[in-house]
Amino acid sequence: MFFRRKGRLRKEYDEKLLIQLSRLKNHWQQEKQLLEKSFDPSEEVICQTKIAEAKYIFLLREAKQRNVTLLR
Repeated sequence: MFFRRKGRLRKEYDEKLLIQLSRLKNHWQQEKQLLEKSFDPSEEVICQTKIAEAKYIFLLREAKQRNVTLLR
């Protein structure tokens, strides 16, 4: 009785994880492009790029651990 929600909640959070993963990937790519186009990038831009990459990699590892795929 109590275990029925487990599968539904897992699917719901997996979908949220995939949405966040794609959003963070786009953000990281934008930051990386900004860094590449900069003539003399500041320390703040470099740190923001590294933070965006770290967030993306963290969620990517979480998705891998949860066996989530992008196949729709």
